[in-house]
Amino acid sequence: MAGTRVAVIGAGAWGTALAGLAAVNGAQVTLWARRDEEARRLERERGHPALPGFALPAGVVASAEAARLAGTEVAVFATPAQSLAAAAAGLAPHLGRRISAIITAKGIDGDSGQLMHEVLEGALPGAVPAVLSGPSFAADVAQGLPTAVTLACADQALGAKLAALFARASFRPYLGGDIIGVELGGAVKNVLAIAAGIVAGRSLGESARAALIARGLAEMTRFGTASGAARETFSGLSGLGDLVLTAMSARSRNMALGMALAQGRALDELTGAGRALAEGVFTAPVVARLARERGVEMPIVAAVAGVVTGGIGIDEAIASLLERPLRSE
Repeated sequence: MAGTRVAVIGAGAWGTALAGLAAVNGAQVTLWARRDEEARRLERERGHPALPGFALPAGVVASAEAARLAGTEVAVFATPAQSLAAAAAGLAPHLGRRISAIITAKGIDGDSGQLMHEVLEGALPGAVPAVLSGPSFAADVAQGLPTAVTLACADQALGAKLAALFARASFRPYLGGDIIGVELGGAVKNVLAIAAGIVAGRSLGESARAALIARGLAEMTRFGTASGAARETFSGLSGLGDLVLTAMSARSRNMALGMALAQGRALDELTGAGRALAEGVFTAPVVARLARERGVEMPIVAAVAGVVTGGIGIDEAIASLLERPLRSE
């Protein structure tokens, strides 16, 4: 889709890497930054501090001017989940009504319990949503390391065109239609990654972490199917694949936060201004609440929610899981 006008909303590491992919494939890309000084730095340095050795292609223009987004055909929302509504609503007058909108945020709205595509539909009426998710670190993508993700879109013909915007030999978007499942996999895995970090931070062993991944996947699948998703989605890239990546690597913000909590750091210290955002902190309480409302048993998620809200300590959370009664798998 050479010549497609693409706007990437959010100039963090992931947005910058995706902007580079689209530009290399011939798209005209505006990388929109919230602050003017950030846009000027990107234009001057042609890179991002978290992506060493990566240079933005010439087809990318960084800007904080919303007016530059006029004529956008495809908007990629690479913002944190909790910022998506404000970003979409604020830019709506400049983006138009019938654009395609790709969401990369992995979370659930804390107040309404809405998924990100539902939040976007409310903030940007008329946009056709798609979701890009899966096991991917921005630095790996920027370095051209092999990466496979899922792109979910209700309109499969449109989804194929959107996937082609970013597809490279080293970056493979697999097309799917289960938007709900892909979104829930990305949201719940962040919560489970915090639990995996706690396991690692308390030196509970690799056997414990493997068990947590397996039982966490069971929780994710139960919750997903109760929410209208297809069971098989959770054995794919946006479910099991993303969970394995974030539960096994300290490069994951959520796992790193869990490790720090397990080593005695305070949550306020880890989530303060200037800190990298760990979405699982916001997602755990809302998933725990929705699970109770839907009658879905999610003991790992409930334990993480208790820890991040201050309801229970880490030792109590670990004990609550170890003391659960034996049952059939």
